[in-house]
Amino acid sequence: MSKQDHLELALIQSDLAWHDPAGNRAHFETQLLQAAGADLVILPEMFSTGFSMQSAELAEPEDGPTSRWLSEQAQRFNAVITGSLIIQAADGSYRNRLLWARPDGSLAHYDKRHLFRMAGEHQHYAAGERQALFEVKGWRVRPLICYDLRFPVWSRDAEGTDLLLYTANWPAARRLHWNRLLPARAIENLCYVAAVNRIGVDGKGHPYSGDSQVLDFQGDSLLDAHDKAGVFRQRLDAAALAAYRERFPAHQDADPFEFR
Repeated sequence: MSKQDHLELALIQSDLAWHDPAGNRAHFETQLLQAAGADLVILPEMFSTGFSMQSAELAEPEDGPTSRWLSEQAQRFNAVITGSLIIQAADGSYRNRLLWARPDGSLAHYDKRHLFRMAGEHQHYAAGERQALFEVKGWRVRPLICYDLRFPVWSRDAEGTDLLLYTANWPAARRLHWNRLLPARAIENLCYVAAVNRIGVDGKGHPYSGDSQVLDFQGDSLLDAHDKAGVFRQRLDAAALAAYRERFPAHQDADPFEFR
């Protein structure tokens, strides 16, 4: 599929109702009305529950209500809609799983690789085994989840990624790290970066500062939501990305590597 000249993003930065999937689905359904016309709509990490370690109590099956809801909304708005939720996989394991809902209703997924041990995430979820690369309007998008941001090898582009996408519940206490690491990922991968974080305070009392943003291939800010709730839109330019890569082809000198 040839790449569309522009890709229209909609980032939804929001508070999340604690352990309330139905309430969060209803909330985001109203937010999606403001995102109408976008090619790709991005929701936060664990958007249906907040960042919870109660995986056994909150996990939905792979064909559960939130998965079906995402599929329905993607068809309704003729857009890719993505975000992560708590899923019990077919093998019985619990996953922090990003779902990629396409306009035809089909679903693909990426399971979070790096589990946040400081919150005990590794004790309640199984880690993902594979990177993912999805396509929307000919744009190649690599999705990652929150703590993955700290690990540049896993984020490293080896397949001509156009957009690195991070969905997160990144706490305000470490917002400085968030705001420094995102530009680094854009610069080292010569690609756009879009990152969606939540705001508000979760059920454990942890505050979140938002800072959802879009950066270009030089790490320059195109959009920054700061701590505001809402739907934030940004258009990406394929010609500008291609021109920069041709002018500064650092990716041609990257070190080869394999995952073991």
